[in-house]
Amino acid sequence: MRAWGLEVLCAVPEEYSSALTAVMLPAGHDADHLRKAILDAYDMSLGTGLGKLAGKVFRIGHLGDFNDLALAGTLAGVEMGLALAGIPHRQGGVQAALAYLADRAGGGAKREPA
Repeated sequence: MRAWGLEVLCAVPEEYSSALTAVMLPAGHDADHLRKAILDAYDMSLGTGLGKLAGKVFRIGHLGDFNDLALAGTLAGVEMGLALAGIPHRQGGVQAALAYLADRAGGGAKREPA
């Protein structure tokens, strides 16, 4: 999320949820519009903001059998959806996540590019 320039809705990063991630959109952008664009274009459902966060955040659930490959696909769908919905963001969030996952899977070992 940070690579995209978006804010994770969590005051204390050490307390990130293992069940879901709520992501703030920039002011003036509707998270429900983004969610609909992603659902319509990619058949991927994201959670909505609740209460005072309605329309301001979207939520990614990551419970159950949610492995690195599922995470990569989810992030790709979000990044494509951000572009489709015209949400300002920096490119490269998926690449940043893939680099992190590859580093973690390899124990920090450098890999040769494919």
